[in-house]
Amino acid sequence: MSSLYAVLVKPVITEKSNVALGKNVYTFIVRRGATKVDVRNAVEKIYAVKVAKVNTQNVEGKKRRYGRISGQESDEKKAIVYLSAGQKIDALLG
Repeated sequence: MSSLYAVLVKPVITEKSNVALGKNVYTFIVRRGATKVDVRNAVEKIYAVKVAKVNTQNVEGKKRRYGRISGQESDEKKAIVYLSAGQKIDALLG
């Protein structure tokens, strides 16, 4: 990836991801072409933390109907980032 900021799209803020924050686990939506190494480098450089491991998931977009017209949400890639002990991302804690 060309830019570190192009890798991370947005953090995932859900009830399940908020529970995981207490275990040093953060979830991000990332670019579809991003690798685990790209995600690790982006999180370490942008948030100045040490990443222990990264898991990724390809999430298929849900099919939606708008009246008689059927459509589909965009596919996306999700990265689950595990930080080393004692590390946290203050910007995402609110």
